[in-house]
Amino acid sequence: MSHHIHQVQQHHIMQPTVKKTPARQNTESFKDVLAGVQELKVSKHAKERLSQRNITISDNQWQSISEKMSEAKQKGVTDSLVLTNKAALLVSTKNNTVVTAMNKEEAASKIFTNINGTILIND
Repeated sequence: MSHHIHQVQQHHIMQPTVKKTPARQNTESFKDVLAGVQELKVSKHAKERLSQRNITISDNQWQSISEKMSEAKQKGVTDSLVLTNKAALLVSTKNNTVVTAMNKEEAASKIFTNINGTILIND
């Protein structure tokens, strides 16, 4: 049995150079940025109501609704009524979700409870 010690050659590991970039000056907080990125959800119930009542909302209107919901949330609104020229939507800004939908005729004769804000969308 041989008791020789073998010498292991050392290898130098090159570490990548890290360039330090100055921190960006950004006025939006991470929470605000995240809120803007969150996707608007439409509940199963709201999808059914939109379909049953033949309510169509364009992509531009959905974008406007989403943006206004984000603004409302920043102002402390948690549950809101969104009024467009064709529909009324009850939304949860807290969950970024459309809860239900009505056409204009149905909305005219209703009383809306448990909301703490209203959003008007001009078509």
